[in-house]
Amino acid sequence: MVASLFLVFSLAFIAAWALGLLSRRGHGGNLPPGPRPLPIVGNIFQLRGNPLKSLADLAKTYGPLMSLRFGTQLVVIVSSPEVAMEVLHKQGHTFSSRSLPAAVNIYGFNKALWTMMPADSAPWKRFRKMGKEKLFSNEALHQTEWQRQETLQRLAKHVRGFSERGEVMNVGAATFTTMTDLVLSTLFSIHLTDYTSPDSAMTKDFKANVNAFSRYIGIPNVSDFFPVLAPLDLQGIRRKIGYHLKKLLDFVDDKVDKRKVERMDSDYRKKNDFLDTLLDLADGAEYELTKEEISLLLADLIIAGTETSGAMAEWTMVELLLHPDKMAKVKAELKSVLRDKSIAEASDIAKLPYLQATVNEAFRYHPPSPLVGPREAREVTKVNGYTIPKKTRVLVNFWAITKDPRIWKNPEVFEPERFLGTDIDFEGQHFQLIPFGSGIRICPGLPLASRMLFCMVATLCHNFDWELPGGVESKVIEREDVFGLSLQKKVSLRAKPKPIKV
Repeated sequence: MVASLFLVFSLAFIAAWALGLLSRRGHGGNLPPGPRPLPIVGNIFQLRGNPLKSLADLAKTYGPLMSLRFGTQLVVIVSSPEVAMEVLHKQGHTFSSRSLPAAVNIYGFNKALWTMMPADSAPWKRFRKMGKEKLFSNEALHQTEWQRQETLQRLAKHVRGFSERGEVMNVGAATFTTMTDLVLSTLFSIHLTDYTSPDSAMTKDFKANVNAFSRYIGIPNVSDFFPVLAPLDLQGIRRKIGYHLKKLLDFVDDKVDKRKVERMDSDYRKKNDFLDTLLDLADGAEYELTKEEISLLLADLIIAGTETSGAMAEWTMVELLLHPDKMAKVKAELKSVLRDKSIAEASDIAKLPYLQATVNEAFRYHPPSPLVGPREAREVTKVNGYTIPKKTRVLVNFWAITKDPRIWKNPEVFEPERFLGTDIDFEGQHFQLIPFGSGIRICPGLPLASRMLFCMVATLCHNFDWELPGGVESKVIEREDVFGLSLQKKVSLRAKPKPIKV
């Protein structure tokens, strides 16, 4: 048995090596510059420690358009706003395909997932139109605003309990719980979690499945570096992701099935949530939605909405607690705009420029998706005079852009003021700040995610004063992160809420 496995692995690696040689010969000699790859493994061993920093350091030597080889895969790394604009905007169609991780090639996730479909395919165009007109339009989000307001009221009540008891609370857990319920209330008009029982079996299971999906999808996978080895799933990543994805799909399928039964009742009253909208569209002729597509779309929104947005709410609170002067400015602005209103509404965001600047700076300082992409070249093209072969994977090292002193003055300093008086935001038009990507592949849920993030941070800051147990001297510990699908805080933020001093 051992001998057979060894033979299979040996033949697979020989095949991978041969494919690498052939692909190198076919690329010609005008690839973007980069470090010389080792036989078979390529440049894998040059990404030591923090892979984001390793890529940023390599870019200092080889430039903002750099080619690397990971196994048989040619990967091009972009590390400047100018080249990012070229790839994501000016040649957006050429780089509109997504390079799909081998680990999500399971349960049809790779075929029906909106964010992974080919951009020139009829299903993708149909989904994109549906998102703009039916799910993420201002009108559609306004209809579900009351559900998010109710969720934020529950958050304020939960935090108030700790404030009255003078206890330290797990802010990170609360932001994840709240973001989960903000997403689920928008999708299904339900609250899954109970603040009084954060360790309930259902809450823990749901959180574990979402976190595990994000963690495993961020692990470097030999199946992506050597596609010939993908069927073997040597690291077991596809199997692990499949387990947690199945749990989430079972959860979503249950909600879809129950709603379909409820809608058959003559007394059914529409909830005007995403699920009702999608089922209405499925009953019509314009979009031809299947139940599988609905379930996969909803699962995708749960993963993206809870993980990334929850992390950003926590990071924003971290920086405000580490910078009491910035917190004071946010609170003063909220008091002048909200007055006696405890919960911010989406319509208030435009009146809160300092809060907007603070969130912009949080996105810069703690980029939630540090590697934007991966995109894939649909055809041979040229960027900055270099040849990019067809099927080349392209990643934008957004983390490197946010740390570049040529782009940002004092990038190591958290300074929201740098965004005041400018029109720079994170909506995809300013390539020095693209946490949600840009171009036709920009994150479709950005309008919903930004509303939830702004309103959650406003709720926490406006209704309470805060004390960090470790004090501002705990900056190093509080800023430690873990690389995955999103940049998560290593140790969850804990702080003591206090009643507002009148």
